[in-house]
This record gives sequence, C-alpha cells and structure tokens, in this order.
Amino acid sequence: MKIETYIAQLLYRYQCVTVPGFGAFLTEIQSAQLNESTNSFFPPKKMLSFNSHLKNNDGLLANHIAHSEKTSYGFAVSAIAFEVLSWKKTLEEGGSISLKNIGEIRFNSEKNIIFTPNDQTNYLATSFGLSPFVSPIVKKEIFEKKIEKITEKETVALYEDEEKSSNSLLKYAAFFVLGLGITGSIGYPLYQNQIDSKTLIVESAVQKKVQNKIQEATFFIQNPLPAVTLSVDSAKVEMAEKVMPYHIMAGAYRSEQNARKAYNQLIKDGYQARMLGENKHGLFPVLYGSYATMAEAEKAQKEIQKGENPDAWILIENL
Repeated sequence: MKIETYIAQLLYRYQCVTVPGFGAFLTEIQSAQLNESTNSFFPPKKMLSFNSHLKNNDGLLANHIAHSEKTSYGFAVSAIAFEVLSWKKTLEEGGSISLKNIGEIRFNSEKNIIFTPNDQTNYLATSFGLSPFVSPIVKKEIFEKKIEKITEKETVALYEDEEKSSNSLLKYAAFFVLGLGITGSIGYPLYQNQIDSKTLIVESAVQKKVQNKIQEATFFIQNPLPAVTLSVDSAKVEMAEKVMPYHIMAGAYRSEQNARKAYNQLIKDGYQARMLGENKHGLFPVLYGSYATMAEAEKAQKEIQKGENPDAWILIENL
C-alpha cells in the first residue's frame, strides 16, 4: 500500500501527520513573498519539514486509511508498519525514498535522515489556484509626464471654450450697462461684478475638468495587472474572533472512558484541558488547551514539550 497518498491528503488539513514508527511530516504557514530582483510574487504556502523523533501513533493516519479503504483500523496499522519496514530497509541499503507530492528521504553519512521537500505542491488550502507571477515594471516618471501633457492640453482647450462663451455674455452686459445711462457710478460697479462672476465660473469649470482628466488618466494604465477580488465573510470573521481554533493535542482515544481519565489527569495537573466529542474516525480527542492565535498555541506547545510531552502537536480546526 502506498501510504504517501493518504499522507498528502492529510497535509492539506492538519499541521502534523505522523507515520508511526518512522517520523512526522510538519507544516508551517509562510506568508506571500516578493522577489524584488526578479519582480516575482509568490502566494502564501505551507512549508513542509520532517521530524524523525515524532514516532508515536496518534491514530490520525491509520484512521484516515481505514476510512478511505473501508477496512479496519487494525489492518490500516499493519499496512503502515509494513510500509515503514520497507522504507527503513531501502534507507539502510543506501537508497532514497521518493514520496509523490511530498519529497525525498535519504540517509546522510552519519545515518541521519535528510528530507528534501517537493516545492511544487502547496498544501495551504486557502491558496488553492494561486500561482507565482511576474509583474511588469511600471516606470513612474514616464507615466507622470504623460499625465502632465494631458492636463496642459485639456486646460488650454477648456479655457478657450469658456473664454468664448464668457465674452458673448460680457457683450450683453456691456450693452446693458450703456443702456442705464452715462452715469459711471451705477454702470461701472455692475459691469465689474459681471466680470468677476464670469471669471469665477470659468475658473471653477477649468478646475473641475482638470480634476476629472487627472482621475481618468490615473486609471488608464497599459497592460494592467488582473484584478484579484478577495471576499470576506463577516459572519466567519465574527465567529473566528470568538472561537479558539488552535488546539494542543494530548491524545486521541478509542474509549471515551480512557479519554475521560486523561482529561481529569490534565485538569489535576493544572491545564485548562478540554475533551472533544467523538470525531468521524471514532476517536475522542483530549486537548491540553485551546488558543485564539497560532502564536499563543506555539508558545504553550513549547512549554508542554519541554516538561510534559515532547510529542505534543497543534491541531488547527477548520472554521
């Protein structure tokens, strides 16, 4: 049985997948990256590593195989043990193990396991469909000069149009003033007010047209990058703020009674332990505690690994 297929399936959902008697494959989320020298962008991904010291059977892999193959848990455990035996024999003979979509495992000169992950596979489900891309370089100086030229042309043309229309209005105003009589004390103020009013109209119209053209020019970019729309479900955000999806696993038990004993012991030891209900694999998970952020969970995990359980690992619950 090729168990690497089932390991790969679990890596999309869990941070740690243990192969009993051999070691554990661990994932760590890496944020989006930018390579400035090549102007390349890389989406967020799960970085894959291997720890040969985590060998205890937590039941995760065996239960997944049993469910997928529609067989018993005991048969799945035996199948894993047989595959591990084959792996170890290959390594001892100086060969290497190539696990599809996961990576390659071999011994170094000191008989220590060396793991080379497969960088082509991204196990971060939220990045599904995203791939690296190279962005064309946008020369800011050239773009700004084009905007300036467009602005100057539009300003001159608009001013000429407005000046023509205002001149015709001023002519009527001049006739009107002359009709009032020769008295300059009345005619001149009216004439001056008319000029000031039309000047303000022209200036405001010019400014408005210039602003519109600048806004239009700002968004007309040659070869624009494709837009990426990210939708955020506000209900999920509220739920994520209230729940604590990061759990430190103490163990998973077939018997609810045994799970209850383990839970009570953790409470006596001072942990804010939790006992979850039966999962789809027929197991009762027992937790050292649950946390709202990954940073809090990792800090607590390190303390537990130092003093209580070196095999404690973090389960990330899907929201």
